[in-house]
Amino acid sequence: MQENDPALDTDNPTHPITADALKPIVDDAKDFGEKLPMGMVFPVSTHNYEIRYWLAAAGIQPGMYTSTNIKGMTNGDIELSTTPPPQMPATLESGKNVAYCVGEPWNQQAVAKGIGVPVTTNYDIWKNNPEKVFGVTKKWADENPNTHIAVIKALIRAGKWLDATDASGTFLNREEACRILSQKNYVGADYDVLKNSMTGFFYFQKTDKREMPEFNVFFKGHATYPWYSDGVWFLTQMRRWGQVTEPKPENWYHETVRDVYLPSVYLQAAEHLLEEGFINKSEAPWETDGYKPPTNEFIDGIAFDGRDPIGHLNSHTIGNKDDS
Repeated sequence: MQENDPALDTDNPTHPITADALKPIVDDAKDFGEKLPMGMVFPVSTHNYEIRYWLAAAGIQPGMYTSTNIKGMTNGDIELSTTPPPQMPATLESGKNVAYCVGEPWNQQAVAKGIGVPVTTNYDIWKNNPEKVFGVTKKWADENPNTHIAVIKALIRAGKWLDATDASGTFLNREEACRILSQKNYVGADYDVLKNSMTGFFYFQKTDKREMPEFNVFFKGHATYPWYSDGVWFLTQMRRWGQVTEPKPENWYHETVRDVYLPSVYLQAAEHLLEEGFINKSEAPWETDGYKPPTNEFIDGIAFDGRDPIGHLNSHTIGNKDDS
């Protein structure tokens, strides 16, 4: 699925913005021997790579991972650390973090509490970027091939159910989904806060409600398909920030993602759903090599071609670079 997660700050900027406005504040803090604390949810989360991309696009070094320092703060202009998603608003309120990047509903929670405002969404950082993953171990996949396909079928059907709209474009099932998610054994967040982004609206401030019907995309546009090119982008970011500590040849990116992503399983599930009448022929990418067309729809305008990972890696000013 795609979910457009904002980075937050405690000021009141217009939306969307790059991190350029933040750079003088970062520089001033460094002049006083301080580094602004910011949060992301996990070192290999999309949120880590998104906030790093956003910061670096403005010339802010978010910090590097090294073989001897796995915190990812080496030579950073700020201090970017891990915080569990439900705790994000509390860290903003307490001042432990001055900004964070996290999924919903924890951005809207900050707005509802009056302690922060979104400054950008990851739709602005990378248009139609992938979010969230269903992953299993190879051992489980090998031992349970039919169950694996059945679970993928369920996920595809759930995504289509979530994206279903009436003729006017109003979501048919999102409110019911929010009622389910608000239960304590699921997300446990307030129903009204969950409903904001899920039903096609987003609050940038309490008085600034905007229509964003594609803030969450669960199915349409082949959003659930495991695109190799998406996996390649994440591998370039792992190398860019030093989580992959040594240079890798181009074929490593393609071979690694093919070892992890399983489009064949997805298409088997889709084939069953097509035969059962739950999807139509156009709702799965039957004829593809797994690579999306090149795009420059990033916040810095830099192009990404999944077939040229090292070219993309080397196109950035900040971060590791490798020989072709």
